[in-house]
Amino acid sequence: MKMIYKKLCLLLALSMATGATSFAQQEQIDEAAFAKIRNAELTNSHIPEIAHYLTDVSGPRLPGSEGFNRAATWAVATMKKWGLANAAMEPYGEFGKQWELEEFSIALKVPYYQPLRAYPEPWCGNTNGVQQGTVVLLTPKQAADTTYLLSHSAEIKGKFILLAISPLPTLLDFRPGAERLTDRALDTIDEQHALTRAMVEQLIAREKARIRLDIILKQVGVLGRIWAAPDNVNGTIHVQAGIGYKLTDPVGIPKISMSYEDGKRIKRLIQSGHPVELAINIQGRFATADTKGYNVVGEIPGTDPKLKAQLVMLGGHLDSWQSSTGATDNAAGCVVVLEAMRLLDSLGLKPKRTIRVALWTGEEQGIYGSFNYVKNHFMKADGTPNAEQSKVSAYFNMDYGTGKVRGIYAQGNKAIKPIFEQWFAPFHDLGATTVTIKSTGSTDHLSFDWAGIPGFQFIQDPLDEDRTHHTDLDDYDHLAIEDLKQSAIIVASFVYQSAIRPELLPRKPFIKDTFLFDGL
Repeated sequence: MKMIYKKLCLLLALSMATGATSFAQQEQIDEAAFAKIRNAELTNSHIPEIAHYLTDVSGPRLPGSEGFNRAATWAVATMKKWGLANAAMEPYGEFGKQWELEEFSIALKVPYYQPLRAYPEPWCGNTNGVQQGTVVLLTPKQAADTTYLLSHSAEIKGKFILLAISPLPTLLDFRPGAERLTDRALDTIDEQHALTRAMVEQLIAREKARIRLDIILKQVGVLGRIWAAPDNVNGTIHVQAGIGYKLTDPVGIPKISMSYEDGKRIKRLIQSGHPVELAINIQGRFATADTKGYNVVGEIPGTDPKLKAQLVMLGGHLDSWQSSTGATDNAAGCVVVLEAMRLLDSLGLKPKRTIRVALWTGEEQGIYGSFNYVKNHFMKADGTPNAEQSKVSAYFNMDYGTGKVRGIYAQGNKAIKPIFEQWFAPFHDLGATTVTIKSTGSTDHLSFDWAGIPGFQFIQDPLDEDRTHHTDLDDYDHLAIEDLKQSAIIVASFVYQSAIRPELLPRKPFIKDTFLFDGL
């Protein structure tokens, strides 16, 4: 009787601590499997090796690039070596042009020589060898005004354009180099990375305007455009691109992302009457030999005769930007989900449902990989779910950097909240405690949520994501390896628990709607 009483007290305390109602169904958690997963990861982790191959060995991973193909090929071969089933690169449809940066240099030549801190933007035009030219200043408004550009064509022809920038109040940054979420931040967490369809429509219109602008600047004879953005400070340079990769996009002018400090120095020199000349060499190779986009998939087959046709999915996006090796965004997420699959397979755990991992591509351009995967596998042509959609219990995503898992966004799914709260109970000592009903956005779980499939993104400590997100600092040495181990333990456990649960996880009603990023 004492033992029964203690168990009831423990369940009551758990319910009070997690906020679960007294009517919430008690989950039958396989804590023995959770303990095996934890012990295996902490004593024999493969995370450093996986991370090394996806970053250092593969290099930058633009969709369709040689670096992406190196990473994808390695992931498929590794999953096969582990014994996973159906490991393959799966085409999802059209992506666009391949682009490889083969050579780049930039230096100040006049009034003196000095190398500068800058990177070419992906899919930009070439300089056709070293081009030396004078720099002229334009405001962002002038550079976006086609009438102004055409009327001042004689002044900008044969020159590099530097977008003039306002001074920052100070370049000193007194924030910590990395931060973790406090209990208060977790208790009050709000929607994250939320965009509306109206905002996406504005972005689509802006990208079309940039293409038109590129055409005019090329016709005028501008040597290139340089943008020293205000957040490119303290050694951090953001490098990305919204145009140039689609088959319908013309090849534009050379475009450079420069450090804020170098840009301001050039601006001051010009404003004080000192001519400035730069020498720039961009050699990028375009190709259209294979314009498809590819996701990487692999499976652990289910063992229950009735439930093995059902799916539990997990994933993260494998593509990255060009200026570094895409470690925190998002090799980190791919490392975690691959390690989770390795753990589940190597421990000989027998999931009832099939577990499928997916490493997406084209996420940075508009969540292309997961959106098209969902359309191809789970939706009809009329935008409504097919029979396979009803067999997917859940999709779990990792794409918020290298920090520990601290909880999960329930994505407005009220029925899932008490379930996940119980699943997190064994991991409170690892700092994972929070289940928020709030939603988060701008990554691959949205594709599943749009299709009416329970799709979730984990809450993670931000660490130094502000400095590594889409920047030249996004490399292996900014990975928090111990945090990734903690994440792999929790992700593997959540996926396994979903795969052995008697019923599918509860889902929200399907609402037919335009996908948020459709058309981008």
